[in-house]
Amino acid sequence: MDKPVCLIDTASDGKLCVQGSALQVLEQIQQPVVVVAVVGLYRTGKSYLMNRLAGKQTGFALGSTIESKTKGIWMWCVPHPTKAETTLVLLDTEGLGDVDKGDSKHDTRIFSLAVLLSSTLVLNSRGTIDNRAIEELQYVTELTEYIKIKSPDEAVDDAEFVKFFPSFIWAVRDFTLQLNIDGKDATEDEYLEFALKLKLGNSSQVNNYNLPRECIRKYFPSRKCFTFPFPTNPDNVSYLETLDPAEISQRFLEVTGRFCQFIFDQSQVKNLKDGHTVTGRVLGHLVKTYVDTIASGAVPCLENAVISMALIENEAAVKEGLEVYQSGMEKLKKSFPLELNEITSEHQCFSLMATQTFMKRSFRDINELFDGYLCQNEQASKKRCEDLLSSLSATMTEKLKQGIFAKSGGYDLFCKDLEDIVKKYNSQTNKEVKAEAVFKVFLKQKSVDSKAILQADKRLTEKEKKIKEKAILLEQEIKAKEEAQRQLLEKMEAERQSNEERMRQMKEKMDEEMRLQREEAERAMDSKLREQAALLEKGFQEKADRMSQEMEEFKRQNAEAEKCVCEVSAQNTPQIIYYIILKMPSLSGSRNGLFSCMSL
Repeated sequence: MDKPVCLIDTASDGKLCVQGSALQVLEQIQQPVVVVAVVGLYRTGKSYLMNRLAGKQTGFALGSTIESKTKGIWMWCVPHPTKAETTLVLLDTEGLGDVDKGDSKHDTRIFSLAVLLSSTLVLNSRGTIDNRAIEELQYVTELTEYIKIKSPDEAVDDAEFVKFFPSFIWAVRDFTLQLNIDGKDATEDEYLEFALKLKLGNSSQVNNYNLPRECIRKYFPSRKCFTFPFPTNPDNVSYLETLDPAEISQRFLEVTGRFCQFIFDQSQVKNLKDGHTVTGRVLGHLVKTYVDTIASGAVPCLENAVISMALIENEAAVKEGLEVYQSGMEKLKKSFPLELNEITSEHQCFSLMATQTFMKRSFRDINELFDGYLCQNEQASKKRCEDLLSSLSATMTEKLKQGIFAKSGGYDLFCKDLEDIVKKYNSQTNKEVKAEAVFKVFLKQKSVDSKAILQADKRLTEKEKKIKEKAILLEQEIKAKEEAQRQLLEKMEAERQSNEERMRQMKEKMDEEMRLQREEAERAMDSKLREQAALLEKGFQEKADRMSQEMEEFKRQNAEAEKCVCEVSAQNTPQIIYYIILKMPSLSGSRNGLFSCMSL
């Protein structure tokens, strides 16, 4: 792009709307994107920094009056200067705090979109980072109302924001102070950390002081600060984009150079939840999804956005794979007639190429999506079975508390009650996938009571006790073995149907997804560890303890997710393409060709 274009504008009714021409630009970008968004109060020189990142003197509009120049969000896509095969997407946002706006929530929506779309967020302000500057950043404290992780209806839980939020840079313009803290020279980053330092105490005044600082420290995985001196004589500031470099402060140019180089070197490619790399095309889908959600009055949800992108991208991936297969076979038709083995050989070749094309384009490995649904299904089944057992065994539990079984003949009564539970449970859970596993746990829990009652029953001989102790488990063990055998046969059949090369590709893609998820979790954990250390150093024991609980929950969720994917993927990989076709009605007319394409 030789100049920026408007990406998100404000319609006449005040609602945000996406510009189709900008989406067309993004649709053509197949490369990964590094997205840098700048936010800040209007008339603070945000656009100048974005122009410098684009390697240009002019581009984004620089206003020279008290009127906010940039409206909505403007976009400029340029080749990344240091990362090969990567596009740098620059987003210049409408100035916050413009007096002409009538909607007080408009600024927060713009700020939220900048956070959602960027991999690096630059906050541009003027003067110093004092309490007033931080209080003006109330938008960061409202993000829990404008961004959700898993569901628009979820309770407020911002502990996971750090996994998905961009890195944070505070650019302080027209900075005139000495970088000195307690009589000692300080770096720009130390100045930022000093400004974000929390106060001890629990009064409302202290809580209000700490809230925006806590949000910045908690939400963003990394923080960086640059302090820019006055660029030139005040009379020339309005013409900054046209000034000769000799007329601009060398110190200002030096900081600008460091700022640009840091972003070029350190800003990461934009990733979505679970570490999926965002291309220009996917970014366009995200923009439309988020803006349409906000325009409808709903709250953008990261999980829903990922699912929407998966459906869009995977549908396109299936079509692309089919086109590759059909194109190859159509060319082969020109050589007909051929021997059967020649046609079969070419079919296998084009089928493999189609699969490779699909795998390259597919968004957020469908194996992971399918495995996720299977895990959710198993969890729902587990809960239903546990609830049912709890209900069915309530009477038995009450009898145990009252000691009704602790008498001669009590074991027979206990066994009869248990058999009744088994019959009712089996009749109501015959199709539940976790029925056997849940009941096995239940029996193990009841075995302690069973043995105690058995030993206390004076009527039974030792031989009878041993027989009865085993009998109650026998029927369930037989059913469990039958179920295990059935599942084993299903796995073997699935493995037989699969192709080794296709399995290798699926495994490779899944491993890459798992690697990205681990990296995502590690970045979030590193950020939380740094924050916890800082809290402990300053005496915030209670906040540090809460951070420990969040980290333990992170570890648990990551371990569960990895275990779930590993357990299920081995048996379901061959069903993935089949799952896509069944779940995409728009492709129903192409099912036969696609089955041939994928050799299913």
